[in-house]
Amino acid sequence: MGERTSRKVCLAVSAFLVLSSVNYVGYSNISEASSKSETHYLAANADNVRWGNIGKGDPVLTVNSGDIVTVEAITHHSGDDYERMIEGDAGVEDIFHWDSEHKHMADRGPGVHIMTGPIEVKGAEPGDVLEVRILDMQLRPNGNEKYAGQTYGVNVAANWGYLYGEMIEEPKKREVVTIYEMSSDGVTDYATALYNYMWTPQTDPDGKVHPIIKYPGIVVDHDTIEKNFNVLEGVQVPVRLHFGTMAVAPKEADIVDSVPPSYYGGNIDDWRVTEGATMYYPVSVEGALLTVGDPHAGQGDSELNGTAIETSVTGDIQLILHKKDQLSPKLSELNYPLLENENEWVVHGFSYANYLEELGANAQEDIYNQSSLDKAMKDAAFKTKSFLMKGMNLTEDEAYSLMSISSDFGITQVVDGNWGVHAVINKGQFGDAEQKTVGLRNSFESFGAKVGWEPGTETITIQYHGNTLSLRVGEPTGTYNGKKLKLTAKVELSDSHTAVVSEYFAEFYKSKLSKTNH
Repeated sequence: MGERTSRKVCLAVSAFLVLSSVNYVGYSNISEASSKSETHYLAANADNVRWGNIGKGDPVLTVNSGDIVTVEAITHHSGDDYERMIEGDAGVEDIFHWDSEHKHMADRGPGVHIMTGPIEVKGAEPGDVLEVRILDMQLRPNGNEKYAGQTYGVNVAANWGYLYGEMIEEPKKREVVTIYEMSSDGVTDYATALYNYMWTPQTDPDGKVHPIIKYPGIVVDHDTIEKNFNVLEGVQVPVRLHFGTMAVAPKEADIVDSVPPSYYGGNIDDWRVTEGATMYYPVSVEGALLTVGDPHAGQGDSELNGTAIETSVTGDIQLILHKKDQLSPKLSELNYPLLENENEWVVHGFSYANYLEELGANAQEDIYNQSSLDKAMKDAAFKTKSFLMKGMNLTEDEAYSLMSISSDFGITQVVDGNWGVHAVINKGQFGDAEQKTVGLRNSFESFGAKVGWEPGTETITIQYHGNTLSLRVGEPTGTYNGKKLKLTAKVELSDSHTAVVSEYFAEFYKSKLSKTNH
């Protein structure tokens, strides 16, 4: 699969411009961390994952600030089609192994997601902020030779879906599983529905019957279902790879349900948590203890029927620690997961900003009965106002006005217990203060990359660490290591002598080019 997301960029040719300091939200030590980064590979297997728990635990990997981790993330819905999503893949078979004699990962809960980690970040302490850059995301091909090279995903209209029991066709209380197949036209990846089926009671290897989709990791017996192959014919859904769940461990409990999101991140289910995005999480325990999972191939805001297209993904992430005494104004009092990309900040609000603290001893059960969009909207509004006041130095009246006239508030999800509303803040309205450019040649050659220019084709080639990024002026696509990537903006000449890129673009690809290929 070849779709990539580049950062918005204005390019031309130059051998001389000065690289200014980077302009990320948390700019204090990014360049230093990037220059010292090491690479790690964290495979998904029974030893490196936990089912449904994003709380504290022994780390399976320890890294320094600035390190890059290739992390394998596996969907907990793989059992909906064993043949296409588990069979032949040693790591996934290891995780899902369950027969009458043995069950890997016997303790599945209290949530459902397969979480890779925890990853410990050396030096992380309560009050710090952990930055997670998503440098790359790749669909995980299935391991069955019968379907060589293909990747599959699952959408489930489940009992926790927003309209469960309120359908107009019978049976009104039904759970429907749709299997999707991912394909590509060389630039854009898309998903097409392969078939669907209605859930039937499934008996697990221990003899327990599961009348509804509730317990994670059940392998569906396809002899008990009826497949319908006439589904969504002619419809191609653009693939938007993203991590549904990333979390630092909260301080309030040792074992924490992976389903409801909160201040520590978790199951935010925002499709914007994708390649090229940066997430910021407030650290509340030693080492931060990051877990990654619940990968998706496509989801709309609200995740209405219960799930996204649940699939398995391998991603490259860079972890950068920001110490509490060096935080920028935008991060100085961060108490929620904040997203940044080239053009936007995204503030995440929830029905309860910290449900573990607010709802008391039974919080992890009570949250499922107490969420509302009214509460989530109010939380997102207060957080957005605070971000604009502290981060952008606006007065309260200025922030309140700007929120109403330019911020887009949307429903992140209504299916994860602690419902979510997000606010999208456009950077462009703040002008050059938030969208600065730097010299292309100097910014990349400063860490050893080679920058080439082909006047005849107006192509810029950047090479480092065995990786090659190629961009052509005026074209909406480029290539990274020979694979096409779709740009969010075309490469353009600003004049006949000067090559510039956005600071965000330079820092993103500095990390991307510096990683070791696997």
